[in-house]
Amino acid sequence: MGLPAASSTNCAVVTGASSGIGLALARELASRGYALILVARRADLLEKIAAEITAAHGVTVEIRPTDLSDRDQRGKLVDELFDRDIAVLCNNAGIATFGALATLDPAAERAEVELNAVALHDLTLAVLPGMLERRAGGILMSGSAAGNMPIPNNATYAATKAFVNSFCESLRHELLDTGVHITLLAPGPVRGETPDAEAKSFVDKAIPDFLWVTTEYTARVSIDALDENKMRIVPGVLSKAMSVAGGYSPRAMVAPIVGKFYERLAN
Repeated sequence: MGLPAASSTNCAVVTGASSGIGLALARELASRGYALILVARRADLLEKIAAEITAAHGVTVEIRPTDLSDRDQRGKLVDELFDRDIAVLCNNAGIATFGALATLDPAAERAEVELNAVALHDLTLAVLPGMLERRAGGILMSGSAAGNMPIPNNATYAATKAFVNSFCESLRHELLDTGVHITLLAPGPVRGETPDAEAKSFVDKAIPDFLWVTTEYTARVSIDALDENKMRIVPGVLSKAMSVAGGYSPRAMVAPIVGKFYERLAN
């Protein structure tokens, strides 16, 4: 059995919906007929996106401007979702920080943990009871190949993604034969379009263009994987290589290599 069909009573929720993979997931779900609840911090940007998606696909789009790292704001959304018919939840919101942990702002690091891990956990618990009662639904969780390995100078992000990866795969086995689909999205380098040469960041320059995958492709294969209830989707050759390397390479060897790369991102 696949995902619940889009209907006049259900909807799909996408967090981190204002850009990147989240925006692409919103557009992909709308193209499949799902009404949407879009979650991100900026109301003005969400309003623009909602209008564009409605015009393109004729679906209802609600917006919930919310800072998911803030427990009070997040709590209001959790309470609402508990009472809604949620067909699909894309737990996509996340941020990353770079640099030696002792040099970073403790409040920002705490907010990163709240957003990347605690908010994802809270939203999952909000929609799961209803999905189990209906014996239908799908939860896509945006983890990362970074969660498979130690990454100095990216320690908080890597740790939160390790939580997502493990939580998703553990929960999946609890939900076998319930009708609820759980899929882990573990992307590597993903971007919407190729930047101009002068606009390329250090990462853009370090990774050849042919190894990047688009946000649109990532969204399409991710929703397909969720519909088929696949355990994990790893889009792109480099993502797959990073996933394998993180799982099987000696950590004492991996840490200094990737740590040097991520140290450059902090500068």
